[in-house]
Amino acid sequence: MPQAAQRRLIGELTFPEISTLLKGSSMLCLPIGSIEQHGPHLPLNTDVVLAEEFTRRVIDRWGESLDLWQLPTLALSLAREHEWAPGTMSLSVQGMTALMHDLGREIARALPTKNLAIINGHGGNRGILEAIVQDLRADFGLNVCVLHPATWFEGDPNSAIPEIHGGKNETSMMLAIAPQLVRQGQIAQLKNSADGEAIRRMILNPGVTWPWSTDDKRIADMGVIGGAQAASAEFGEKILDHVAEAAGGVLNQLLDHQFHMRR
Repeated sequence: MPQAAQRRLIGELTFPEISTLLKGSSMLCLPIGSIEQHGPHLPLNTDVVLAEEFTRRVIDRWGESLDLWQLPTLALSLAREHEWAPGTMSLSVQGMTALMHDLGREIARALPTKNLAIINGHGGNRGILEAIVQDLRADFGLNVCVLHPATWFEGDPNSAIPEIHGGKNETSMMLAIAPQLVRQGQIAQLKNSADGEAIRRMILNPGVTWPWSTDDKRIADMGVIGGAQAASAEFGEKILDHVAEAAGGVLNQLLDHQFHMRR
């Protein structure tokens, strides 16, 4: 078997291998990240690194049994809440919608499977992806779902500052995956001065939506919402292991949905 097939990367296959290795029951995994500020200690591509690592671990765990294949990563997405910070690059709502529609059309045209699991590494994409998957199904016949792995690990409900962005969870996963990219000496600058109740009102309240931004001192400290000081590589590995295992149930549900779509 070609090395690319063992790694299950669509981009490294030849065009004849697409027809021989992929089937109608195969599943495509699309990592989506973002280029955005993550405080003074994490790189702009944190969500790209995480989305690709989530995908790699899910495919390592379930790739053979569920016939998973990784699509090339989308590195730019919707990050308007971080545009105040140098380096942040965001698509517009119209641009993100057009990109996803074009990609959906090409997947349906170019590949022998219509099973698509989007693995989202950026929380700010959630709302737009919830709307877009309806179009991907209705317009292109894709059997699709979106995984938001960063939300699967329950945080401490008693924490004064909820884990939203650049805090304990993301910093821990980056320490586990790419410690050389974490500016650990910069974490001491963070003071956790944000208001936990303001965060819950403006970001986590399911009854209202606000156009919040991470330069708002009420909810963020140097662009961070969470407790990066408590991060560790061991905790990051615990989150990543949980994600890889939990993904199996979601992906099996997607394949079951394929069966019902055909009926």
